[in-house]
Amino acid sequence: MGTGIIWDAPAGGEARVALTGRWTISEVTDLADALAREAPRAPGLAIDLAGVEGLDTAGAWAINRAIQRWEQAGFGARLDGASPDIARLIAAVDGTPGAIKLRPDMGNPVVARVERIGKALVLQGRNITNFLGFLGHVLIVLGGTLIGRRRLRWHAVVHQAEAIGVNALGIIGLLLFLVGLVIAQQGAVQLRQFGAEVFTVNLIGRATTRELGILLTAIMVAGRSGSAFAAQIGSMKLNQEIDALRTIGLDPIEVLVIPRVIASSLMLLGLAFYGGLCALVAGGFYVWSELAMPPDSYITRLQEVILMSDFVIGMVKAPVFGFIIAIMGCFHGFQVTGNAESVGTRTTQAVVEAIFVVIVFDAFFAFFFSLLGYN
Repeated sequence: MGTGIIWDAPAGGEARVALTGRWTISEVTDLADALAREAPRAPGLAIDLAGVEGLDTAGAWAINRAIQRWEQAGFGARLDGASPDIARLIAAVDGTPGAIKLRPDMGNPVVARVERIGKALVLQGRNITNFLGFLGHVLIVLGGTLIGRRRLRWHAVVHQAEAIGVNALGIIGLLLFLVGLVIAQQGAVQLRQFGAEVFTVNLIGRATTRELGILLTAIMVAGRSGSAFAAQIGSMKLNQEIDALRTIGLDPIEVLVIPRVIASSLMLLGLAFYGGLCALVAGGFYVWSELAMPPDSYITRLQEVILMSDFVIGMVKAPVFGFIIAIMGCFHGFQVTGNAESVGTRTTQAVVEAIFVVIVFDAFFAFFFSLLGYN
């Protein structure tokens, strides 16, 4: 049926107009003018919209303008055969009471603020509850895997280890090499004021081995691999692949999370050692070129200043940080709902929260080992 207007104005009776076809912006221009030119001349107007196949805001505005012209002339006007959606659109264009509000009332700003804070607290409480449940499930499955009651998927572990560790060697090495140069340069500049440049080696050795090496490595892995975990599992959930795993009798935690947790913990241990070594090599280059300290003297000095406890503390923290990164990434991946936007939101949260928790645990380790006398 084509787009058009059919008028029926019986003498002394209510005028009726039947609209047909699509009343959209591409077809409505000439028809809107024709509808507007019809002068009000009857006791009322009934607009039959039963034959309308499509309507946008341009068509709704044309119909609403015709109604207003008849009402301004002192005649009544009404709609017949309009679907609920079409009626709501015309009402929204009209702007009369009861129409759709494009912008809701602001209300009391204090109440709105308190309501927003309350919703945020409830949401955070729900997230914490979900996370604790997820963590408990992972620990149970991990314990069963370690004692041999559950299957350990070595192929998945090796694949994740390659993605987390081997493929990150370049960026981790470059990052820690540059950090080692910066520590050496800034330390030498400050210590030179006191004639103590020789203690630059102490600064490089202890700061890199105990704190900065493992912390910066963990932050880099969180941004690189933690985000990948959240995005991969989130996409699988949107595609209903996780539901498919449950349907065929497989536990998604066992299949998806455990290999990532094990690989992340083991690879962060290796990356922390590798990154610290790169930082020490960079510091050696600097003190050799700027402080004229030969490499053999630098290595001997490092052996004197780096305590075994510093090395052990750094290596103890590494698998813990790897576990945290994997848990945060996988948890937020499982929390993805609705659409692709949720994947991006949860990926961002996974990275931010993983880095935050890593720094919190790093501070906890620092105070804990300090209380034990390992300063």
